[in-house]
Amino acid sequence: MMLGWRPAKLQRRSIMSDARADAMPRATLDLGETFAEIRAPLRALCAEYPGAYWRELDRERAYPEAFVAALTEAGYLAALIPEEFGGSGLGMDAGVAILEEIQKAGCNAAACHAQMYTMGTLLKHGSDAQKATYLPKIASGALRLQAFGVTEPECGTDTTRLRTTAERRGDGYVINGQKVFISRSEHSDLMLLLARTSPLDEAARRGDGLSVFLVDMRDAVGNGLTIKPLRTMLNHATTELFFDDLRIPADSLIGEEGKGFRYILDGMNAERILIAAECIGDARWFIAKATGYARERRVFDRPIGQNQGIQFPIARAYAATEAADLMVRKAAALFDAGERCGAEANMAKLLAADASWAAADMCLQTHGGFGFAEEYDIERKFRETRLYQVAPISTNLILAYIGEHVLDLPRSY
Repeated sequence: MMLGWRPAKLQRRSIMSDARADAMPRATLDLGETFAEIRAPLRALCAEYPGAYWRELDRERAYPEAFVAALTEAGYLAALIPEEFGGSGLGMDAGVAILEEIQKAGCNAAACHAQMYTMGTLLKHGSDAQKATYLPKIASGALRLQAFGVTEPECGTDTTRLRTTAERRGDGYVINGQKVFISRSEHSDLMLLLARTSPLDEAARRGDGLSVFLVDMRDAVGNGLTIKPLRTMLNHATTELFFDDLRIPADSLIGEEGKGFRYILDGMNAERILIAAECIGDARWFIAKATGYARERRVFDRPIGQNQGIQFPIARAYAATEAADLMVRKAAALFDAGERCGAEANMAKLLAADASWAAADMCLQTHGGFGFAEEYDIERKFRETRLYQVAPISTNLILAYIGEHVLDLPRSY
């Protein structure tokens, strides 16, 4: 389903006061679209899924089927899919607005955000037949592409050393191996899978010999694929996957055999930008929650927000969030322009994740004991946003990337 909206001409905003603007040449700062036409109806949709809805799911570790179905029906999860395949054909900046707004409303886009970045691998590197077969169904919601099979227990973030293999046999491939921390696999019809198609010791470069496959999980489960739920500190539908002679057709391969690592790296910039947008939304939720409470809560006959010990941490969290948001916007703009954006995407993820975690800690501290009470939703959101210090890609690896690839320092690992 397509969203009933198209990008308008970018609006430029004066960064000077009206008085100065009258006397001086007008200076402008283009921050891109605000997407009010997308945000307002999305905000209304999210309001139908208040904290009580998410608390119940969290207690039961249940998947938000109703919420995901509503987003799909409204066309939000197909926003980045081209119109020719049934989507809205919007850019990364629109995806940023969507995911930020969901988190800012107190909801959790982690249940379905993967579709926005995993489909990019199919769109950019898939065959015409693959795109025609799958993208319209993904856009309509007939199929879900929510599972991203990369991480393994033995290699962690050293992806080039993964051990899951895809061996060519006859008219297909046979998959063997294991994946871990794979989210939403029990709620996805399709999975983007990275596996080794030639031995690492035969590779000219570390990333060679890895290939990407689009696996139909409806056929795979029970026929060589076993899914084991992995309970974690947050409701993230996390699983382990075990492949035991899983046979998939040859046309499951996306792009060229052996070049999958490069394809995955292409998609990781999108992933980091979109996750950074979620962190911005989380931070703004925490700041709004803390600000509202600090105005109303009275101790010693005065609102606690009057105290600098409460007020200054909120102000600092706000400043950090607004600064991180600028980097997210810059990364999205570069991505949409087809420019190199690896450094900006990584910095956006780092700064936004730090901002959301600092805001979470501040919000909990502001609420005192009530912050630990389930009914306030802070402890749930606290757990959810903590994830983004670790995944996707830890903050330390981002710092290592900046040191080596941006600042030209020696490799630190």
